[in-house]
Amino acid sequence: MVGKITRAYEREVKEGDVKMASPKFGMSILFFFLCISFCSSTDQSFQQCFSSHLPPSNITYDVIFTQNSSQYSSILQSSIRNLRFSNASKPRYLVTPYNEDHIQATIICSKEHHMHVRVRSGGHDYEGLSYISDVPFIVIDLFHIRSVMVDIKNEYAWVGAGATLGELYYSISAKSNVHGFPAGSCPTVGVGGHISGGGFGTIFRKYGLAADNVIDAKMIDVNGNVLDRKSMGEDLFWAIRGGGGASFGVIFSWKLKLVRVPLTVTVFKTVKSLEQGATKLVQKWQNIAYKFHHDLFVHAVIQVTNPNSNQNPTVQVSFDCLFLGTTERLLSSIQRSFPELGVTQENCTEMSWIQSVLYFAGYSIAESADVLLNRTTQSTQSFKGKSDYVKEAIPKTGLEGLFKMVVEEETSVLILTPYGGRMKQIKSSATPFPYRSEYLYGIQYMISWDVAEETGKRIGWMRRLYKYMEPYVSTAPRAAYFNYRDLDLGRNSYPNTSYVESSEWGLKYFNHNFNRLVRVKTLADPHNFFWNEQSIPVLRLE
Repeated sequence: MVGKITRAYEREVKEGDVKMASPKFGMSILFFFLCISFCSSTDQSFQQCFSSHLPPSNITYDVIFTQNSSQYSSILQSSIRNLRFSNASKPRYLVTPYNEDHIQATIICSKEHHMHVRVRSGGHDYEGLSYISDVPFIVIDLFHIRSVMVDIKNEYAWVGAGATLGELYYSISAKSNVHGFPAGSCPTVGVGGHISGGGFGTIFRKYGLAADNVIDAKMIDVNGNVLDRKSMGEDLFWAIRGGGGASFGVIFSWKLKLVRVPLTVTVFKTVKSLEQGATKLVQKWQNIAYKFHHDLFVHAVIQVTNPNSNQNPTVQVSFDCLFLGTTERLLSSIQRSFPELGVTQENCTEMSWIQSVLYFAGYSIAESADVLLNRTTQSTQSFKGKSDYVKEAIPKTGLEGLFKMVVEEETSVLILTPYGGRMKQIKSSATPFPYRSEYLYGIQYMISWDVAEETGKRIGWMRRLYKYMEPYVSTAPRAAYFNYRDLDLGRNSYPNTSYVESSEWGLKYFNHNFNRLVRVKTLADPHNFFWNEQSIPVLRLE
């Protein structure tokens, strides 16, 4: 490419007897070569800095990838789960550390070269903040740091932050069929971001959030120090378990408390359309699902279905259940408390806990658990997500209006997740995740699309739906889930982020815990090096 541009410039210069070479073209060529020279010099300077901060025996090859590296694009694209950001601004460097020394060197050299750091575990950030930015930045991709060490005797596991939930679940099941961990259903989600934002799944009503089951953690702070729970102190340890770890440093390992699960669990799925009485079922579900025994999890999934080409699309609601026990115990509970669902023994399937992981991930339970080790599944769609929390059951008229809007968009999905159980017993200040005893259920809104030109229309619909729901959900603040990141709630200015500005979104995610997070951030990262569009702000003296 350089040769072609140079030859074009030479041709124009040689034509000088007839026409003067274009000064504009000549200056552009000069600028082009100056950029190449500058970028090459900067790349060399960063790499030299990186090497100088490593022990002599430490490896440095295949760790730093510049935009000119042959593997740069494939590594960057490997964990982009939302195609809405596939053409967004790209990092100056991709750093793929193998150990904590590499992370330490990266932080030190990023500070010296005035570049921000984004940390990626699985790439599932709903707004892409783990791999895009509007300011000069690098990405630390932790996919090499994904070892899982399971200690069944003492019932804990150390897991690298670059591991996926699927890799964690697989490793636990390989050692025990009566142990598990309470985290999400999507196996390609990265452990690092999921736990640091809270993390819930199908067994959280019995065991709490993933963050509630963290025993220890290891991280690199803004000064390049390696910290564990003891050395970081209880305030910082509190903050990273639900407050978003990327605001405070780079967490590279978690020590997790394993939970005991029965040999046999049971699932069922019941699907009803509006014409089959889905509205009444959702009405009742709102009032009882959070009261169920903590062994019983039944969430409601709302989406559009088109029965056949002769009928208009309609809304259907799927009631998906996981019960920590046998079919016999499940039926005695569900037929007594929710007989309207019409669940019978024929609807139920008994299986192991790891098979239930496969089931809720969309796999056949006959498949090998090895499929959970596949971390390369890439999205072929763009999407936008939002979230809400409900304190009082939505009335029938509100549900009818909701369903009317949902049927407008055939790719829309709403997931209603019941709370109660163990979540009701944990104090709202125990971790930064505050939404516990007062809440009936949470809502995730999702819409996806294939064509870039549809982005404005789809996001516009999502915002109208969110506005419609305002009278029916929590207020002061209108609560949201941090792991369902939503920049519509607000974003930080760069470089000066104020508390008032950040509180627009921060109070929605963290409620009364936001102020404590700000105090911890101010002490841990006083110059706000770990900044992003929704990072915890630093208190500044005026």
